[in-house]
Amino acid sequence: MAAPPSRRPAGRLSAVVPGTSSLGASTFAELDSTGARSVLRRFSDAWFAAAKRRKAGDLSARFPRRRRGLVPVRWYHGTFTLDGRRVRIPTAKGTAPLWVRLAREVPYPAEQVRSITLLCEGGRLFLDVTAEVPVAVYPPGEEPDPARVAGVDLGIIHPYAVAGTDGEGLLVSGRAIRAEHRMHLADTKARRRAVARRAPKPGEKGSRRWRQYRRRARRVEGRHRRRVRQAQHEAARTVVSWTVRQRVGVLHVGDPRGVLDIDAGRRHNLRLRQWQIGPLLQVLTDKATLAGITVRLVDERGTSSTCPACRRRVPKPRGRTLSCPHCRFSGHRDLVAAASIATRIPGGGPTTLATVVLPQVVPHRRAGRHLPGAGRSRRDPRRPPSAARGSVGPRRPAPPPGGESLAHTARIHNTYRLPGER
Repeated sequence: MAAPPSRRPAGRLSAVVPGTSSLGASTFAELDSTGARSVLRRFSDAWFAAAKRRKAGDLSARFPRRRRGLVPVRWYHGTFTLDGRRVRIPTAKGTAPLWVRLAREVPYPAEQVRSITLLCEGGRLFLDVTAEVPVAVYPPGEEPDPARVAGVDLGIIHPYAVAGTDGEGLLVSGRAIRAEHRMHLADTKARRRAVARRAPKPGEKGSRRWRQYRRRARRVEGRHRRRVRQAQHEAARTVVSWTVRQRVGVLHVGDPRGVLDIDAGRRHNLRLRQWQIGPLLQVLTDKATLAGITVRLVDERGTSSTCPACRRRVPKPRGRTLSCPHCRFSGHRDLVAAASIATRIPGGGPTTLATVVLPQVVPHRRAGRHLPGAGRSRRDPRRPPSAARGSVGPRRPAPPPGGESLAHTARIHNTYRLPGER
């Protein structure tokens, strides 16, 4: 559910599909012409995208030639009807209309809904709703100021580290998301080892028990993706809410997508894939746009390994604290990067001469309070009982609801000492 999609040019499909109604009623069964065009358009987009990638030299791109039983189908405004928790979907001429019952009501007025997409994920049927949401309107004097710029550094441990202009900062912890990825991978490997003996041979038809296992695996995989996606939305909402309170009008976001082209080994490539840089940028851009905040992507190269005080290159630390051996500066590595990103210009060079304002007051927030093991019990139910044996030390108090951390508000102290001082 996001802002209205941009209109797609209709020149490409006009030559492929001159009219679905002329193909015959048996071609698409009870699917109407609007749904049939959406299926063909999705197939056409995938085919031309693969052709473009292969023409550019990417031989790993494959054409969508595999037959699929369940394909997402989209209907635009005026072809469907919303009635509370029911949706009327049109069908082919001469057949009864299809009524779909929803688990909850659509959170947007019916006149704002622009399209719906019926899709199947993990063995469950979902209805994806696209609505036109107006940009937020603020009282006079409280709207975002375009002169106030904040920098955002993307990461794995901290999905978003934000540095403002008045010595304010924000750290959003993503350790629960990382733990969800790790526990899901371990759980998947354990299930595969358990059923390895019952796996069918190549060319052999699977048994009923094998089909049940595959159905269960798809359901668990879909639940894992939904959990991570919800945690990413929570993290982006936290950042946008903080920027609205600070009246920040422009966000300079470091673009780290260049690291995806580097082969760093099997383990690190898995970490980069689980990082999901694209969705993090997309959800932050969508929510910031609805709040009236401009998002600009800038080059982040060297921000985590450059001292903001003396402008010298320093060894990249293994932990979260950056220490400069030249001027003895020390500060949080992600916040230093976010403060340096705030001074950079989109499309400019890798360095700037603007003054870096380091945050001193930094609240901490956690993303993914709904994930297993992030509640009051602080234990993941998928973790084997043998891992809890032995001395675990004193029990820590459960964090308060709302995602706040138990750390002090001013936890980050950036220090600067002249050469020779102690």
